[in-house]
Amino acid sequence: MPFSVTWHTLLEEAEGLPEGATLITPLSHKGFRITDTQEHRVVIEFEESRESRPLQRDQFETLYHRIQDSAGGFEVERLPPDAEPYAAVLTLHPRFEVDETAGEIHETEAATGTQVVDRGEPGDEGERTEPDVNVYSDALLLIDALERNDLGTLEGMETNALVNLYTLLSDIQRGANDLRQDVADVLLNRLHHDRPVSGQYGSVQRTARRSKSLKDDNEVLAILEDTGIDRERVLGVDSNKVDDALEVTELTESDVYEIEEREYVRKAEVDEDVKESRLQGLKDRLAASESDEATELREEIEDLEARIKELTEFRPGSGYHTRSTSG
Repeated sequence: MPFSVTWHTLLEEAEGLPEGATLITPLSHKGFRITDTQEHRVVIEFEESRESRPLQRDQFETLYHRIQDSAGGFEVERLPPDAEPYAAVLTLHPRFEVDETAGEIHETEAATGTQVVDRGEPGDEGERTEPDVNVYSDALLLIDALERNDLGTLEGMETNALVNLYTLLSDIQRGANDLRQDVADVLLNRLHHDRPVSGQYGSVQRTARRSKSLKDDNEVLAILEDTGIDRERVLGVDSNKVDDALEVTELTESDVYEIEEREYVRKAEVDEDVKESRLQGLKDRLAASESDEATELREEIEDLEARIKELTEFRPGSGYHTRSTSG
């Protein structure tokens, strides 16, 4: 099929996009909109920088032929930085898609997904529901506790108030770390390079941490001896074996260990029933009250809910979703 047919289909798809539709670049995940379509180019505008830029037809044709010439798909990482919008716009065509898991651009026979974000109608956010994550409820309780206490004078706070703060902060830390790991597991499959991916509140990038552990002792010693390294040079004290020795001798830990003791606060237990009751009471009181203070707190809680919703529905870029189109 000649590229001219593909090009005109691409222009038709671009012209048919809903108003405000945003496309996402496949590597840096930057958002942009198509502002104009012409016979030999497509004009786009990036969301964050408001930079306007024309995308030329001949460059689309070059990418088109590279995809066709690549067995199994064209690797996304081979795209120059300024060519990312071309790939995103090309996915408007029903026969092209970006497979983020494989890190490739494919040409297919069936209709595919696109790099388009469907914003929906302004103000149409759908029905809001409370997210089923523990950190959400704990965060609401913490906000209430923070507003009731002057954190600038911790020394002057009652002990029970400090205990409540510490318990809630501990629960939030654990819940946030669990949720953070879940989000990271999903993100890891969407980052194919060491280039940062930006969102509304910050950016992330894929990285690697190297760890190592020795192989079997006898195997290591034999390998080193074969290279002329005397085993005595690498043999050291094993703390586990020292502990075993202490069990069968009259020696104490202080005889062989430098011991430093440090006292700290540890959460002993959490009364989930009380937390739930307090949370429900807070919600009920806010729902019934019409005071300016209650209205302000309700708005703050709604803002918190919105932020938590964005975090729990995070997608590369700025929490974006993709939708499918057909030609």
